[in-house]
Amino acid sequence: MFEKILIANRGEIAVRIIHACRELQIQTIAIYSDADRRALHTRVADAAIQIGGAELRASYLNIEKIIAAAKKTNAQAIHPGYGFLSENADFAQAVRDAGLVFIGPRAESIRAMGDKAAARARMQKNRVPIIPGYHDADDDASLGRAAEKIGYPILVKAAAGGGGKGMRVVAARAEFSDALASARREAHNAFGDARLILEKFIPHARHIEFQILADAHGETIHLFERECSIQRRHQKIIEETPSPLLDEKLRATIGAAAVAAARAVNYENAGTIEFIVDPTTRAFYFLEMNTRLQVEHPITEMTTGVDLVQWQIRIASGEPIAFASQRRAQDSPLQPRGHAIECRVYAEDAANNFLPATGTLLQAIEPRAPGVRVDAGVTRGDAVTVHYDPLLAKVIVHAESRAAAIHKMQNALRDYVLLGVMTNIEFLQAALAHSEFQRGEATTAFIEKNFADWKPRAEIPPPALIAAVLDELRGENDAAESRMTTVDPYNPWQRADGFRIGMAE
Repeated sequence: MFEKILIANRGEIAVRIIHACRELQIQTIAIYSDADRRALHTRVADAAIQIGGAELRASYLNIEKIIAAAKKTNAQAIHPGYGFLSENADFAQAVRDAGLVFIGPRAESIRAMGDKAAARARMQKNRVPIIPGYHDADDDASLGRAAEKIGYPILVKAAAGGGGKGMRVVAARAEFSDALASARREAHNAFGDARLILEKFIPHARHIEFQILADAHGETIHLFERECSIQRRHQKIIEETPSPLLDEKLRATIGAAAVAAARAVNYENAGTIEFIVDPTTRAFYFLEMNTRLQVEHPITEMTTGVDLVQWQIRIASGEPIAFASQRRAQDSPLQPRGHAIECRVYAEDAANNFLPATGTLLQAIEPRAPGVRVDAGVTRGDAVTVHYDPLLAKVIVHAESRAAAIHKMQNALRDYVLLGVMTNIEFLQAALAHSEFQRGEATTAFIEKNFADWKPRAEIPPPALIAAVLDELRGENDAAESRMTTVDPYNPWQRADGFRIGMAE
């Protein structure tokens, strides 16, 4: 087992990895940019090292600086988290070339699945169902002809990367040229690769993904599914497991396809195979593979009892998956129990096209109850800047039934106090309360269909009142401190507070 790991990430996932390492008695090294000098992940790690300016390419995307930091601090391995360089094959290879361990798959596997065009071709070869589409020459003329053949509506997607960047839904031929140009620009800016592919757009689909674990000893298993249909701008905001759509037969069929997809690229470590499922026909199609840890991994942990981050580390250190044979025999304690839901809490204005928000957290009070978990990357006093993703935290709940889990999440969000920065908490509550979600029938069109004109409540919510009181108290405290230092800074009674007075006993 490793003695020291450098975490090439920030925010809640860096904090999550640090906690997993603590349980394995592994020292952690955090990296940070100038903008993250006081960030939470730098304070909870065993050590932290500054690597560059706020711009991503000067810090969290700078391969040379990250590897140099790992060597300088005598780290043996690097965990990439998710986002940033986590699916960068060149980074994975550079880490290994430097004599360090990359906690993730081999560069070859990342490359094979990171290119969506190549991944579609590989899945087709291995008889994993793919969405009807086009993944050959990507000049505008070829793409235009392919779009006509596929038929509108279609989905334009970046061949590299993910997270909804470089993705456009095109409803008709008249929109195609503009969508293509816009998608190319965004793909180039986000991934340095302007190539595009096309897929038939399934407007009322369900987004189902399967968690994969694979070791270096030939074992590849899945740890069941996660439903991720609640999305805004093609990014997930509410996830749950098990999926309300799947029965045992369909679950087994898609799970087998997920394992086959991972084996097709000799996959090793944790990964996720994503599928689109047509709820009417129940046909399913390979969407993509995320060759890293997913944001929504905690709900799988809650229902299976498996710490996925720890197993990423164990597999990277050479350990076999201890429970693989029992899982195959279907008599494993890994059989999922109960229902889990995750809500992503963002600093954003949900009523204004989810525009990211900035500010300083005046207060942060997490909900506390049995079966409630909060993976947060911020705490009181932290600044939320324009430099990075506005994800603040993830609220995860576990209960014996789906209805109980929804109710528990509603209570948890009600009790979560984040003051000083606009968040999407009220929007999440509205989504959870909607009858379509309550029935388990929500598709990827859920937000567009039901919340296009959503507005927050007109009255001032309680957290805003609390923030106003805090500001007033802060002003009074500042004035009191000013009086104490101005009147007689040497008089000890000027600093006597209510706790000291009357405590002679």
